[in-house]
Amino acid sequence: MRRRQRNRRNTSLWLVAALTAVGLLPVAAHAAPTEAGPKTRAATNLALKKPIEASSSTQTYFAPNANDGSTNTYWEASGHPSTLTVKLGADAALSSVVLKLDPDPAWSSRTQNIEVLGRAQNADSFSTIKARADYSFSPDAPRNTVTIPVSGRYADIRLKISSNSSGYGGQIAEFEVNGEPAPNPDLTVTDVAWEPKQPSESDAIKVSTTVRNTGSAASGATTVDVSLGGTVAGSATVGALGAGESATVPVGIGKRAQGSYTVSAVVDPGDTVVEQNNDNNSRTADTKLTVGQSPGPDLQVTGITSNPANPAVGADVTFAVKLHNRGTSAVTAGSVTRLTVGDKTLNGTAPALAAGADATVGLSGSWTATSGGATLTATADATGVVDETNEDNNVFARSLVIGRGAAAPYVEYEAEEGKYEGTLLEADAKRTFGHTNFATESSGRRSVRLNSTGQYVEFTSTSATNSIVVRNSIPDAARGGGQEKTLSLYANGTFVQKLTLSSKHSWLYGSTDQPEGLTNTPGGDARRLFDESHALLTQTYPKGTTFRLQRDSGDDAAYYVIDLVDLEQVAPAASKPAACTSITEYGAIPNDGIDDAGAIQKAVTADQKGEIDCVWIPAGQWRQEKKILTDDPQDRGQYNQVGIRDVTIRGAGMWHSQLYSLIAPQDAGGINHPHEGNFGFDIDDNTKISDIAVFGSGTIRGGDGNAEGGVGLNGRFGKNTRITNVWIEHANVGTWVGRDYSNIPELWGPGDGLEFSGMRIRNTYADGINFSNGTRDSTVFNSSFRNTGDDALAVWANKYVKDQSVDVGHDNVFRNNTVQLPWRANGIAVYGGYGNKIENNLVYDTMNYPGIMLATDHDPIPFSGQTLIANNGLHRTGGAFWNEDQEFGAITLFAQGPDIPGVTIRDTDIHDSTYDGIQFKTGGGAIPDAKISNVTISKSNNGSGILAMGGARGSATLTDVRISDSRDGNILVEPGSQFVINGGGAQPVTGVPGTRQGL
Repeated sequence: MRRRQRNRRNTSLWLVAALTAVGLLPVAAHAAPTEAGPKTRAATNLALKKPIEASSSTQTYFAPNANDGSTNTYWEASGHPSTLTVKLGADAALSSVVLKLDPDPAWSSRTQNIEVLGRAQNADSFSTIKARADYSFSPDAPRNTVTIPVSGRYADIRLKISSNSSGYGGQIAEFEVNGEPAPNPDLTVTDVAWEPKQPSESDAIKVSTTVRNTGSAASGATTVDVSLGGTVAGSATVGALGAGESATVPVGIGKRAQGSYTVSAVVDPGDTVVEQNNDNNSRTADTKLTVGQSPGPDLQVTGITSNPANPAVGADVTFAVKLHNRGTSAVTAGSVTRLTVGDKTLNGTAPALAAGADATVGLSGSWTATSGGATLTATADATGVVDETNEDNNVFARSLVIGRGAAAPYVEYEAEEGKYEGTLLEADAKRTFGHTNFATESSGRRSVRLNSTGQYVEFTSTSATNSIVVRNSIPDAARGGGQEKTLSLYANGTFVQKLTLSSKHSWLYGSTDQPEGLTNTPGGDARRLFDESHALLTQTYPKGTTFRLQRDSGDDAAYYVIDLVDLEQVAPAASKPAACTSITEYGAIPNDGIDDAGAIQKAVTADQKGEIDCVWIPAGQWRQEKKILTDDPQDRGQYNQVGIRDVTIRGAGMWHSQLYSLIAPQDAGGINHPHEGNFGFDIDDNTKISDIAVFGSGTIRGGDGNAEGGVGLNGRFGKNTRITNVWIEHANVGTWVGRDYSNIPELWGPGDGLEFSGMRIRNTYADGINFSNGTRDSTVFNSSFRNTGDDALAVWANKYVKDQSVDVGHDNVFRNNTVQLPWRANGIAVYGGYGNKIENNLVYDTMNYPGIMLATDHDPIPFSGQTLIANNGLHRTGGAFWNEDQEFGAITLFAQGPDIPGVTIRDTDIHDSTYDGIQFKTGGGAIPDAKISNVTISKSNNGSGILAMGGARGSATLTDVRISDSRDGNILVEPGSQFVINGGGAQPVTGVPGTRQGL
């Protein structure tokens, strides 16, 4: 233990302290004084377990240890000066600050130089409460405690520690702030009821919430949100309330589908009112809202089939739609069943359907399959001839994988391609990155900036939708840490709702290209400027709806940059399978803001033990502040975790069952190894996870005290693990497969036969999915990645394995994925190994690195056998990095160390590259006998079609390679290069093929 190590440095002092404590030595008259000051009247410790943060931490000695009520745990900074800040939530009249270290005599005496600062609840900055001074801590004078008298009203209290005589950084075991809350309001919800009390699906429901101000001062106006099953269903304004006053606030939540709902209400959800207590703003109704079925017919689409099931590009495809009448009475024949795919509309006539019956409707006509996948949207009773009990459940959508890229269930709309009133932002010719370049970081290298009230972006939907995702950038807060602002959404000219946009997870500062060198503290150049906001809408909007994002009164960010919008028809929340047991059976409660990690862990452990068959995560927002793993009875430390195995975890859909974290991983109290974080799952073997979202709380990779963003899914993964339809956002890494052999060798085993599909990974600080530590025979299929901070997809055949001759990363496949906007590193990369394949992918808009890269940096087990790059499309990829001194091609082969043999590149389109199309880079190794066939390279803006650099070695044979419109010519072999290109000159190409697909 580190505490015992301190002992060895101060043995004589410890002996003196111990003898004094038992009366064998007198207390020294010259002992260092402690500022105790005059006695103060008893006051409450207002800091206990309140939010607390530090400027830095070391090892597992995190900030929350300093106000957890125990002197057995402590915070320690990584250096000087350091700060420790506790947030009381509202002003308090202070009387003293009490600082404690562990009273155990093992802690030697030490002196710390401390300044106390405070910030009032309405102030922008801190001011000094108690000037900087030396304070002596000793186990015997009195019990390692220092009391500092203070006065004034403050909401945030900060210690600034400039030195520590022990040789360590600042250290505090308990940071107590004594005082009495100042007069402030305190809003609570005291009652939740609804009318009608027993509604049917045809009834509009109104929830009555009773809001009371239990505080000692008046409250300004705010809002109250009502949620059903964890999802906000309606909001209303709460007027100003005097101290002790109550108001009944009705909230309309519209018509609801048949089912049973947990109803909860929260007042002041945006924390716009400063309160004495922010932890008592919500209330869950004692009973559930039960919505009955209305009598009458009700048609639903339950499935879509295509023929052929997996069509090739250019094939004629026909469709059939499965209908179900969930109503209580029959439907007569003749209603129209309609399917839209691309720009094609196909119709069929539904037969008569009895209550509870099913039918399959064949559709007339066919559709010609296009590359990049397609969204199929089917509508029952498309012309509205049936009077149904629920008119909002007629639409069903699914994806069809065709050609290249993922079959995303959403349709993407570029802001600049719609109608807009604002400023068009366009990247410079070299798409310069890292200098607060909004357009470079935009999809298509263009976006729209809204500077003033009334400006907007508008577009018309090409399919039905009930959800929206907005990729945007708003300014950082003045001191960093981000802010939230609203933007108004309209449909066909009618206001829909305010969307909440945030900059909490964007804005990294610094001129370095080292991944751990950036900071959250504002200053100078910035990057990672964009983030995303998403909302599930209260109704389905049909194809042809005109949506507008508009800056209205109250939308008061300094500016809004809108890049793109995704519209998706989200299926209703799935019902719990009979075999599964809900996490609510173990105490989890949705949407209450209280950590549910303990309940989730209990459910997973029960499944692992065979006590239940499956873990069910219902629809709702579930807070998770601890990684789900297996408790290690040997406690082998934070770097040697044990993952879960033999577990199945299912959710109601990634839009419905969402886990989220609010505590940044480095501030989470040492819950886990900081690289892995306090959210998501650690997996060792045979685990199935599907249809959930995992939203992390990371804001950085490395800088500001070696903070880390955490990992959504990590571990050994083992065999028979399947991850399906999982949305991961705001993590350091979405998924990291593999552990070093040295991490508990008896548990080691590579990922083998893993399957990832339907993944949606967004806005990370490092990799999307990385197959490491000998991962083999594994696949990532039909998944999408956007704004990753390192390789979106990677195989790293690293050497930290049991046997380097056997445990080689091999035969992994990245197939039919869409990668957009990696803000650092590659779209797809392979580092060593054999038999790995990159097929049928689309990669767009890399900031500074290649779209696809094969490399031997990172010291991998060398390449052998064949590595295949086939049928991919790369658009606007490549870039300059490492102080803008290295320029990368769209596809780059970099034999930094060992050779890269066996490379095949075929059936690929490379368009609009920032630099070269295909680049053979200078390195210590060679690239022997690369084979390149049926490849089109058009418009290499600042380079050549194919480049062999001056230090490149090896050869390539070209067959049917077509190059056009390259600034530096078709093929360039630089002077001094030992690289040979065979097969004659590249053929010219007419037109500009490879136009943007799927976006």
